[in-house]
Amino acid sequence: MHRSMRAIICCVVMLSAIYPSAKTPAQTNPFTKGQVADRIRKVEDGVDEFQKYLNNRGDDAKNRADSAQDSGKTSRRQRGDSTNSQSRRDQAKQTKDDLSDAMDDLDRSTNRLRRKFDPTSNYLETKVQMEQVMDSARRVNQVMTKGNYGTQSQRYWAALRANINDLARCYNLTPMGT
Repeated sequence: MHRSMRAIICCVVMLSAIYPSAKTPAQTNPFTKGQVADRIRKVEDGVDEFQKYLNNRGDDAKNRADSAQDSGKTSRRQRGDSTNSQSRRDQAKQTKDDLSDAMDDLDRSTNRLRRKFDPTSNYLETKVQMEQVMDSARRVNQVMTKGNYGTQSQRYWAALRANINDLARCYNLTPMGT
């Protein structure tokens, strides 16, 4: 009997080495819910900061244009080439609208992720919402790549993109490129 017990134990040890046991929650969720919540907060804050910057930038440009128009100071170039100037303004407005629309979409998808994330016990249940955040972020990335928004906008986007990529890794999603 003693010898057969030893054989059984030996078999169990060998089988457990060959066939690993089922994954534990720690293996399927390498991050805690608190860690993921902190990363979501960073993304939310980054979206808010970037949108605030873009709104302030737009207000500043409008104020400068209104001020120049009120003072009656129009350069010869502006007077002589108003058609070209108007087309540049139209193009700039469209580019600004594209970025604004993409950022609004990113804000909505981030808010949706937060709403779904908070009540769940397993954050991986919100992977679909995180995939939507990534889709929205890729759209912003495309708009930023195509447009010329200046170095400050690029800095805000680079920081936000890094936080989104960090969050994507929690969900085992492929991060965005630059």
